[in-house]
Amino acid sequence: MRFDDDADLDTSEVRDVRGGRVPGGRATIGGGLAGLIALVLGLLFGVGPNQLGLTSDGDQPGAASSSLAQVQRTCLKGRDANAREDCRTVAVVNSVQAYWDREFARRGGTYTRAPTVFFGGRVGTACGTASSSVGPFYCPGDRKVYLDLGFFDNLRTRFGSGGGPFAQAYVVAHEYGHHVQNLTGTLAGSQDGVTGANSDSVKTELQADCYAGVWARHATTTPSSSGKPLLTSLTDTDIRDGLDAAAAVGDDRIQERYQGRVTPETWTHGSAEQRQQWFYQGFISGDMAQCNTFR
Repeated sequence: MRFDDDADLDTSEVRDVRGGRVPGGRATIGGGLAGLIALVLGLLFGVGPNQLGLTSDGDQPGAASSSLAQVQRTCLKGRDANAREDCRTVAVVNSVQAYWDREFARRGGTYTRAPTVFFGGRVGTACGTASSSVGPFYCPGDRKVYLDLGFFDNLRTRFGSGGGPFAQAYVVAHEYGHHVQNLTGTLAGSQDGVTGANSDSVKTELQADCYAGVWARHATTTPSSSGKPLLTSLTDTDIRDGLDAAAAVGDDRIQERYQGRVTPETWTHGSAEQRQQWFYQGFISGDMAQCNTFR
């Protein structure tokens, strides 16, 4: 996966509060065992900390820190995205949103852009206060994606993913899949708290995987603000890395790894095979209409 060295990056789509303080908030899921339990239950790549039973303290964004200024100074061009993980994430956010902007317009709709918030430790959101242990998530209450960049290391070390830049891009694109669901009204009707292999929760997550694949299909042909595609190269190896990441965070893989048995009745995100299947369905078809996991 490679970005156009001379392409401009838009850091306005990312807010960096790493090192910031969460005023007045408290995390109801912390690190250690509690965080591990959250991950074992498959609450990963999720929708809002409210799904995790977190106490909602209102919208409490972390205090702005010098890291935001650093990203704004450092992540200027595609060459920076090719060299730095945080800048690469900025570039992926730009690319994903450029695609959905055009796709919504093509279908006669309007796409509302959503920022990604980089955080470390914990963060306040309109869905409640969350710690890094819950993994990446999208909060429909404030229409933001939340991401601790340290999660990408966990993807390799805790979950056995082969890693690679596109594995990270898959994570980001999946979260923006939830934003698409929110804008189209799918998300509102699917958060009933029911778990299980055939639950709406699983179908919601699989559809977000499919939407990530749809973006990947069009990533190298979607023009950026400069008129040229931001992402210039996506190889078969990149797609394999995405499929590998999708499998690594399947409910069955996580449960087998951490509790020694698979309990489909508690699934929230789907099996490794399902997650790979739906990501690939999106990639092969390139059509969000082929992502109807609720059918």
